[in-house]
Amino acid sequence: MQLGVDFGTTRSIVAWTDRGNYPIVSFLDEAGDATEWYPSVAAECRGELRYGFDALAVGTDPEWTLLRSFKRILSDSTLAPYSRVLVGSTELPVADLLAGFLSSLRRDLLLRSNLPKSIARSRPIRAAVATPANAHNTQRFLTIDAFRRAGFEVASLLNEPSAAGFEYAHRHRSTITSKREYVVVYDLGGGTFDASLVHMTGQHHDVITTAGVGRLGGDDFDSCLLDLVLQAASIPRASLSRRNLDRLLDLCRQAKEALHPNSRRVVIELEPVLGSDTPVPEVAIPVADFYDACAPLVERSIDAMLPVMSILDAQPGCDPPAPGNEPALSDIAGIYVVGGASSLPAIGRTLRSRFGRRVHRSPYPSAATAIGLAIAGDEAAGFQLTDRFSRTFGVFREALDGTSVSFDPVFTNDLRLPEGDESFVSCRLYRPAHNIGHFRYVECTSLDAQGSPQGDITPFAEVLFPFDPSLRSDDVDLKSVPICRNDREGPLVRERYALDSHGIVEVTITDLDSGYESVHRLVG
Repeated sequence: MQLGVDFGTTRSIVAWTDRGNYPIVSFLDEAGDATEWYPSVAAECRGELRYGFDALAVGTDPEWTLLRSFKRILSDSTLAPYSRVLVGSTELPVADLLAGFLSSLRRDLLLRSNLPKSIARSRPIRAAVATPANAHNTQRFLTIDAFRRAGFEVASLLNEPSAAGFEYAHRHRSTITSKREYVVVYDLGGGTFDASLVHMTGQHHDVITTAGVGRLGGDDFDSCLLDLVLQAASIPRASLSRRNLDRLLDLCRQAKEALHPNSRRVVIELEPVLGSDTPVPEVAIPVADFYDACAPLVERSIDAMLPVMSILDAQPGCDPPAPGNEPALSDIAGIYVVGGASSLPAIGRTLRSRFGRRVHRSPYPSAATAIGLAIAGDEAAGFQLTDRFSRTFGVFREALDGTSVSFDPVFTNDLRLPEGDESFVSCRLYRPAHNIGHFRYVECTSLDAQGSPQGDITPFAEVLFPFDPSLRSDDVDLKSVPICRNDREGPLVRERYALDSHGIVEVTITDLDSGYESVHRLVG
């Protein structure tokens, strides 16, 4: 069984491979209705946790606490594998929360989905999975680890817009010609925004570059509508309980998703949530006002994608930018709009106004990534992907007797990721002048003109390595030892950095004179 599983911020969607077709898996909800998504929700009551539809079923019970959009926790720059999260009255590791949710998803794939039971139960469930393109090492590690702990066999980990590119090629192959081989994927999901420029030749996809915003998605549009509703009803946000605020936010999400190009008003009923405490039974927000309030969010997404568009100038055969720094479009087969939040009519209007007729919205924007993942995992489809390391990884190391630090980039964001079981390796060989190596690893969006990290900077756990053999004892706390220069020449040290196909880095620091070494998988 080969699946494509898009673990989403608000909804998770699964597609499966069926003899060259990639249907979306549907689930039966508590009412017995079929839905083509699985709610990314957790619920807690007195230590008991439920997920998915089981969590939604108790959402109105005041004894239960719902946690929505918990995927957004993964984009936190301070996230570590041992980070914990509070769900109601229960605190648990983020890793356990993810594994619990995915275990529930796997169980319901077998028990309450339209997957053929004979197929689902007769062989391992292999899954191609994805993360946002700009996900940091820890997010990638936790995603793979949670799927494996939940009983999935992880076949591959792709960047979400790269997966959606496969769905574009499968659906719009005729638009890709020898003169128009580039596709820009605009992926606005529930919690994140990514844009990627993909070069498509035959069955091969080469991701040229990617960019994005770690916290920009449908949740932000929902919150924007909620602010308008509270303002129209003269209700201070602080006067609402957490439960009522969440229920109103859910109503706003449902109303937003029901909008279509001819909608004129957004009506939110307050009485079912607030009862007799509501100042008005309902409020009606002009759609134009909602779109105006959302305009800065849409502009943020376009600003984030412009660096991706500008790369076209460096590609063979591309025209120079048009006046006003607008990107050249001559070699673009299309701008492909995917992601659940991209269904908002204002987004398509804005993109077409800026970029013209080559803007194509997926007919299944919420499912494009899942379908693309299923295609990527289908060996018979014959597609190949060359993806990129989407961030810059490097290390701050000691200088000037520990009174200063210098930054060395190790892997930059234009590096092609290795394929399969291969790794891309970078080594540094030297004799240290200090007794201890203090390595502080970070990922960042890019480097400034001086070679220093800039943009979204994600720190990792610091690594201390004893260059002085006398410090290599379990009794020595390296954190308490002052860093100083050696009286004699230090040992020959090698730093070896290995980048795998999932975008995860492993570092091995070795004293080559003695064989002493330390291995670290850099995931926070």
